[in-house]
Amino acid sequence: MGAYDQLKSRTRADYPYFLEYRTRWSDNDMYQHMNNSIYNFLYDSVINSYLFEFCGLEPDSSPQYGMVVHSHNDYFASISFPACAELGLRVNKIGNSSVTYEIALFEKGVDQVKSVGEFVQVWVDRDTGRPSVHGIRQRVRDGLQRIMVDTHLSKL
Repeated sequence: MGAYDQLKSRTRADYPYFLEYRTRWSDNDMYQHMNNSIYNFLYDSVINSYLFEFCGLEPDSSPQYGMVVHSHNDYFASISFPACAELGLRVNKIGNSSVTYEIALFEKGVDQVKSVGEFVQVWVDRDTGRPSVHGIRQRVRDGLQRIMVDTHLSKL
């Protein structure tokens, strides 16, 4: 099975953290499905919600923050207003100063995954805007490890 097929077979059980999002009329594009730009907005939202809740991130005062340096998305099926989206989050890799997240979008009440995306963040010091020589702060790292999957099982 190829990587695309493996991603397309993702289930909710593959993701330890979920955030629900009620789609809005304005999320739809002229083709009556959710606009591609909304997926990135939602992926960023689920990551930051997790970071606020479990990693102690405070956007205006934390000594470090994650900057997105890479993102991509594989689309399998569309979703549109008034559906409710369920966003699953996991961590596939933690480096010294970087984190690779995998995000899946499901429609509430539908088993098949609609899309799977990847975000890579590099954690930088607030004062310098550069990656910390000391790596990701331990509190953040501990929170991220709670949703880390076995890298041998990752398909991204």
